[in-house]
Amino acid sequence: MSTRIPASRPDPDRVLVDIADYVLDYRIDSRAALETARYCLIDALGCALEALDYAACSSLLGPIVAGTGVPHGACVPGTEHRLDPVRAAFNIGTMIRWLDFNDTWLAAEWGHPSDNLGGILATADWLSRTRVAQGEQPLRMQRVLEAMVKAYEIQGILALENSFNRVGLDHVLLVKVATAAVCTWLLGGDREQIINALSQAFVDGQPLRTYRHAPNTGSRKSWAAGDATARGVQFALLSRQGEMGYPTVLTAPNWGFYDVLFRGQAFRLPRAYGSYVIENILFKISFPAEFHAQTAVECALELQPQVAGRWEAIERVFIRTHESALRIIDKRGPLHNPADRDHCLQYMVAVALLRGRLTAADYEDEAAADARIDLLRSRMVVSEEPRFSADYLDPGKRSIANALQIFFTDGSRTPEVTIEYPLGHCRRRAEGIPVLVDKFRTNLARRFPPAQQERIHASSRDVRLLGEMAVHTYLDQYVP
Repeated sequence: MSTRIPASRPDPDRVLVDIADYVLDYRIDSRAALETARYCLIDALGCALEALDYAACSSLLGPIVAGTGVPHGACVPGTEHRLDPVRAAFNIGTMIRWLDFNDTWLAAEWGHPSDNLGGILATADWLSRTRVAQGEQPLRMQRVLEAMVKAYEIQGILALENSFNRVGLDHVLLVKVATAAVCTWLLGGDREQIINALSQAFVDGQPLRTYRHAPNTGSRKSWAAGDATARGVQFALLSRQGEMGYPTVLTAPNWGFYDVLFRGQAFRLPRAYGSYVIENILFKISFPAEFHAQTAVECALELQPQVAGRWEAIERVFIRTHESALRIIDKRGPLHNPADRDHCLQYMVAVALLRGRLTAADYEDEAAADARIDLLRSRMVVSEEPRFSADYLDPGKRSIANALQIFFTDGSRTPEVTIEYPLGHCRRRAEGIPVLVDKFRTNLARRFPPAQQERIHASSRDVRLLGEMAVHTYLDQYVP
């Protein structure tokens, strides 16, 4: 029995068409969206600068082949590297993500939309320098901010009701998709080319979550986003060169994404694309902790004065949390490396209780050698609070709640402390933004002398003036 194979190419999947139309046609007139994009930009660049303090990160940077020169190469902030846009995207994306300190989106799927900045900045910078070399006008930072809003929106809307982690896929596939779409647009791509790039991103081999979970947790989770945003740039460049796409990459029977990788289910998209995601983005402001643990660490820091000097008398630490935290960061047993520790709820709470802080250095091997941490972890009981789980998924709340209470061997106890919204939540913007700006200033001071710090800060603090700057002029300020 023969199978008929259609001779004509079908119309592209509606999901691809809707994204392409949004990228091409949506006008961003939300002042809040562009202002928040500015904060996302400086926060991500600050995270990238801090990551350079860690040899495991900086050893991955630079060209693939040492000594390779690239005409009009994109700048890698905080370094002297000038790279092609694909490799620069990997460098910048890896730096931004390395310490798990950049912004976050939580829904049915979670992720970090600022991961797309690796591709956006690399593409825009290379394009701006190339234009100037050809006697044309450079690309402006306004275009970068607009690309950010759109990339955040694509990644975030696809994540609202579609859980990729439940089928074993890592959320960075959404970075690849969003980067491919907006970078094709930055490069001047038309509707067909954006659709083609999107199809390439979906047909590409998708990353497993293996590297985020015991017993295989490892450092790839810190460069996976860099890899994904670089792949997005590569697909954008290929599509602009005329490479064909695959119109029913999602819906093709047997061979499409839905049937092969998503258990036959189509994506659910509950709202149209706009600027919702960036306006409601979650910032990691106080400490580099997996976001489901942010409020738990805040609770621990609030209780820490009652524990100081009494940690040996702790009998039990009770943590009530939401289902997603249980699924991702409830870990018992040995933790083998920093990537393992920064995704362990009990480890983060223990460090905060013992030291009254939580920094990236607290995940390193030397800090983890403190035997008190594992002893305190062994005394923790973690359980789900159904209300927290419901409020986490409620689009009107999007809380990330945790509650913490400590019981001592003499029968005394602390009050239970509950925090529903972390400092970086949109409901705490007025409280959080000054701290975020301080975080940026601290990270600038890690790499640059005072006069250079002030130039960068001055050019970054007004969205209108920032938007008028040439991309390469802005990023040249970040060269040591």
